[in-house]
Amino acid sequence: MAKRARHLVATLLLAVAGLAAVAWLGLVPTAAVQAAARRVDVPANDGLLGIARHLSDQQIIRSPAAFAALALLRGTARHLKAGEYEIPQNASMLRVLQLLESGRVIQHLVLLPEGGSVVELAHTLQREGLASAADIVRLAHDRTFLQALGIEAPSLEGYLFPDTYLLVRGLTPQEILARMVLRLRAKLTPEILEQARARGLDPHQLLTLASIIEREAVVRDEMPLIAAVFWNRLKLDMPLQADPTVQYAVGKERRALTRADLAADDPYNTYRRPGLPPGPIASPGLAAIEAALHPAPVKYLYFVSMDERHHFFSTTITQHNAAVARYRLARAR
Repeated sequence: MAKRARHLVATLLLAVAGLAAVAWLGLVPTAAVQAAARRVDVPANDGLLGIARHLSDQQIIRSPAAFAALALLRGTARHLKAGEYEIPQNASMLRVLQLLESGRVIQHLVLLPEGGSVVELAHTLQREGLASAADIVRLAHDRTFLQALGIEAPSLEGYLFPDTYLLVRGLTPQEILARMVLRLRAKLTPEILEQARARGLDPHQLLTLASIIEREAVVRDEMPLIAAVFWNRLKLDMPLQADPTVQYAVGKERRALTRADLAADDPYNTYRRPGLPPGPIASPGLAAIEAALHPAPVKYLYFVSMDERHHFFSTTITQHNAAVARYRLARAR
């Protein structure tokens, strides 16, 4: 009887020790998590044991077996969600499991600014670890992808609406770009498209003109004036002579141009070719689109930068040349 009692006590002690060990594994954070919050990518299609091993390798949990057992006990073993997670400092294994159960992955705020280009967006997405810049640029020029989106254009340039997007890791480049195209479609209302038709512009031409206005203007108040200059030139079959189109042609976005650049034989060089270029050069915002549809009622044909924000507008080449000389002299002082 005494032997049996000792055996029972020993069994109970082992059970208590086991429960204490499980509690310690489940409630006490790893040294790495005690030190600071951690980020971890949970791969898709890894299964419960694969996820547990990955978390252990990243020093997020202490025991893969204990993590798997806890998930089985909670009935969530088949419902853990892949993605990028922020593991709070001092998070227990139970807290880590609850995060993966909830699917509250990190959302990245990605800004495509007004006047931003596909190349600039590609670099932003790469910096955030959301996509390869090369993949984004390649896909933006992929004819099959463009056709799938119903876009008849050389690329997605100008068809991605400038806005702030909440993106998560795991989205494909196709999903990211398609979301931005759909946002543009929602903004181009039937009223806007009808106003464009009334001015003789199809959606592609509207976006092309608006993109040039967007890249030339710094303050919104000047957009209708800049739009008027371009409309007046188009009516007279004068080259638009817009520096941003040449920057786009020679790959010098937002950088100073040389005489050689201005002489480049390229369809986007509006110093050498009259009319609109083949497509947009950036993503125009609604203000630039509205300016393209509603230019100011002025006869200006020229403008030159007065400073980093404002332009001086002229009707004649004599006025323009005088303004250029005046502002060059001011800069030289």
